[in-house]
Amino acid sequence: MEFGYLTLLPPVLAIVLAVATKKVALSLFAGIFAGEVIIFHGNVFYAIDSSLRTILKVWTDMDNLETFLFTAMMGSFVILVEVSGGVDGFVHYLTEQSRRVKSKTAAMLLAYLIGIIIFIDGLLSIMFTAVVTRPLIDKFRVSREKLAYICDATSAPINAIIPLNSWGVMLMGLIGAEISSGIISGDPMGLLISSLPYQFYSIFSLLFVLFYIVSGKDWGPMKKAEIRVRTTGALYDEGVVPLLNDKEGIEQLVPEGKGNKWNMIIPLIILIGGTFIGLFVTGHGNLIKGSGTTSILYAIIAAHIVMCVMYARQKIMTPSQFMAYFKKGIANMMSLLVLLTLAFAIGRIIKAIGTGKFLASLVGSQISGNYCAALIFLLGSVMSFSTGTSWGTFSIMMPIAIPMAVSMHANILLTIGAVISSGIFGDHCSPISDTTILSSMSVGTDLLSHVRTQLPYALLTAALATVAYVIAGFVM
Repeated sequence: MEFGYLTLLPPVLAIVLAVATKKVALSLFAGIFAGEVIIFHGNVFYAIDSSLRTILKVWTDMDNLETFLFTAMMGSFVILVEVSGGVDGFVHYLTEQSRRVKSKTAAMLLAYLIGIIIFIDGLLSIMFTAVVTRPLIDKFRVSREKLAYICDATSAPINAIIPLNSWGVMLMGLIGAEISSGIISGDPMGLLISSLPYQFYSIFSLLFVLFYIVSGKDWGPMKKAEIRVRTTGALYDEGVVPLLNDKEGIEQLVPEGKGNKWNMIIPLIILIGGTFIGLFVTGHGNLIKGSGTTSILYAIIAAHIVMCVMYARQKIMTPSQFMAYFKKGIANMMSLLVLLTLAFAIGRIIKAIGTGKFLASLVGSQISGNYCAALIFLLGSVMSFSTGTSWGTFSIMMPIAIPMAVSMHANILLTIGAVISSGIFGDHCSPISDTTILSSMSVGTDLLSHVRTQLPYALLTAALATVAYVIAGFVM
């Protein structure tokens, strides 16, 4: 059934309420409820029942469940490497012993490089970058908001630019469907690879992050955050409650200056190496076809087993103490799991009422083909920001954009690049995107602080990308 402009109400309501009230969980539930009211034509009682069922169904999806379990265990991972002296030893090694990281610029560049290197999975990239670099960022007085921006802006963009992962498989499948239907001709992989230079938003995003790191020329809310931490040492604004509290109630078991860097490095190696092994196993010998969520879950379990043995042998903690910190870390992640559950649930509602398809239907055909890519990018960006999903945007926009480009005699490669870039925009900065939520949690700040400081940068990047698509549309 077509709901027209009403399909925009749930995401808009959730985003506006979150910004106005700063109650993100309540705002997401309001969006879910509004969507159910629309589906049941105003029947409030049916909407209440269906809202609760939709939220519960999120936990019945195996991929979602694996993501939640991994995310929860990352909370215990962070605490355990902290209390074992691993973080202290690692920071001491990089800053004092080897002197490889001598400044805040070097610390941020390390975060940037890690985010690019771990291109196999966006979630792992965010979490790993935050765990490794957060103590360095704090030492050199860089705001948590800046680190969240670096983590977020190097996850989804690099996943799309280096598509040797599940993203590449998915995108090739969408392009292949258009080839099979006779709309275009060619090889899916060849077309995807050829379109990579035209992912203007992803490319500009990575370049801008590097520029802000090297130059230090921050502006807007991000500049205020940087001034705050530089002058007062406050990691976040007054009144902000971080999604992950990695300081309060955590007793250091190793005296300061006596930490062992290997108590952090070895578990991290297990985490990364285990993920690649898991991808190889679940993909039956093909890394690209492996299950990212399953692989990461296996790897984090293996890392915890190794940590338990290591810390017990060093007499840092007993197995019972290990379990106590494990449970505390899991408990610290409950607020995040609630947000992720609600974000996934509102994604289901948005799909059910057809928000993405309605936005796609607004595309007009009486426009010059020179503007096709720019129009596709703008529409897809609105869609991805409203829905918080890049993959959903790809799935809806690719079957629309390619035939549209053919009919308008527009460049196919430019159009494919515009579709991918548009999905990355929303995944990068929408407050209901799982990667935005995970970025704020991983670095230890709150969601709205991350969105408020990052959004101006993302909008500037999107504006420049739009201009680039217009110019390319006339040139190509």
